Amino acid sequence: MKVAGLFAGIGGFELGLQQAGHRAELLCEILPTARAVLRTRFPDLELTSDVRELDSLSADIDVVCAGFPCQDLSQAGQTLGLDGERSGLVGQVLRLLRSERPEWLIIENVPFMLQLRGGDAMRRIVDAIEDVPGYCWAWRVLDTFAFGLPQRRERVYLVASRVGDPADVLLADQAEFERPLTSLGQLAHGFYWTEGRGGLGWAVDAVPTLKNGSTIGIPSPPAILLPDGRIVKPDLRDAERLQGFAPDWTLPAEDVAKRSARWGLVGSAVSVPVAAWVGERLARPGRYERRRDRAFPTIGKLPRAARYDGKTRHAVHIGAEPIAARAVHLADFLDHPGDLLSYRATAGFLARTRVAKLRFQDGFIRAVENHLAAMAPPPERAAA
Repeated sequence: MKVAGLFAGIGGFELGLQQAGHRAELLCEILPTARAVLRTRFPDLELTSDVRELDSLSADIDVVCAGFPCQDLSQAGQTLGLDGERSGLVGQVLRLLRSERPEWLIIENVPFMLQLRGGDAMRRIVDAIEDVPGYCWAWRVLDTFAFGLPQRRERVYLVASRVGDPADVLLADQAEFERPLTSLGQLAHGFYWTEGRGGLGWAVDAVPTLKNGSTIGIPSPPAILLPDGRIVKPDLRDAERLQGFAPDWTLPAEDVAKRSARWGLVGSAVSVPVAAWVGERLARPGRYERRRDRAFPTIGKLPRAARYDGKTRHAVHIGAEPIAARAVHLADFLDHPGDLLSYRATAGFLARTRVAKLRFQDGFIRAVENHLAAMAPPPERAAA
């Protein structure tokens, strides 16, 4: 199928769909750093900048995909929903759906949108889709960790179509998937060293969700407690790999910005193998089992999976793991040593944990204290 990628970022959707045999024809992205990456990685494609100025699509476009901005839908953002300036841009995707009527639409965003304001954002999106005659839809929360990458990253994917049943794409597969249990000294464990008071982002044998940085543009990589007790921040090239890209995929962004800007590009990207799985199911749909149907809530937060068959909305009882592609252990996955978490950063994290009401895994705080001692300046280390 021929694809138009809106809010293309660094091309995660498009690269994944390409791996599944589809072909991007058009990319739309406004961020200069991301555009620099797209020009290098997809040199033969038409690249436009502002979705608000995209009046039409080529008649042969089969699929429109859009990982639209999440800043107003994220739990860490301003939570303005679709009334926010950034996330509200999904309205431009829906405008093109009405005017161009592509066969397929794929949307990706943060799962917090299913509970923010009683799921208002997703309710408004599917209301708009249903207003276009002939379209059905399905959505599902998917976790990158089940697709062979050691990153715990849940995102909600919505597929709509006027030629096929989206439930056969998103909801036909469910794998048995056993999550690893905490094992300090045996497995690597990811967490956010910038937190510690109200949250942690704890991930066993994985990193927590890679972020697009702080609200003022400061990169925010996670920390990894390695089996040997060292705490490191992953190298940027490994962060790219944790999203399914080749190392240095975002290097062209340094032509227009500082190296640190690449962290935001990686954190905002669509995970490539998840997009590839969706693309494979687009080409070869499965068969949805209707025994999974449940009653759809008219008010309150929304279910993690749902579908609309053209007449009725259904909640769907299904997990976030359509496949069970086991990732290599995080400690073995890392190709680069990363930077040791500094004494100052470690001390700040520990200070926050001491006033927090969080419960931490047995042995974790002691491991952080040991790392702090190892990172202490020589006079303080001697005193300790």
